[in-house]
Amino acid sequence: MKNKIQIQPVMDALEIIGGKWKFPILYSLCGGKKRFKDLLEDIGKITPKMLSAELKSLECNGLVSRKAIATVPVTVEYEITEYGKTLEPVLRHIQKWGMDHRKKVINNLK
Repeated sequence: MKNKIQIQPVMDALEIIGGKWKFPILYSLCGGKKRFKDLLEDIGKITPKMLSAELKSLECNGLVSRKAIATVPVTVEYEITEYGKTLEPVLRHIQKWGMDHRKKVINNLK
């Protein structure tokens, strides 16, 4: 029973920020406001349909805000919220771990 209580918050977090694309989207937005096309370019292999779905999910969970600007055509900007910024240290640690892991794996292949 004790392990379930400790694991549940992890499961809750992964429900909101898990998956292949949410961390890269959030990490990209840590650099400042971005338009949809800019996010597509930053992230790479994500499809527009998937990016749209992931942004909606992140917006529903209060991690990302969407702002439509009255231009022709309409400009839409996405920004990480103050609440979303609380994930920035986690994102940076995961980035560092990923870099270290990549080095370790490459060194083991040599």
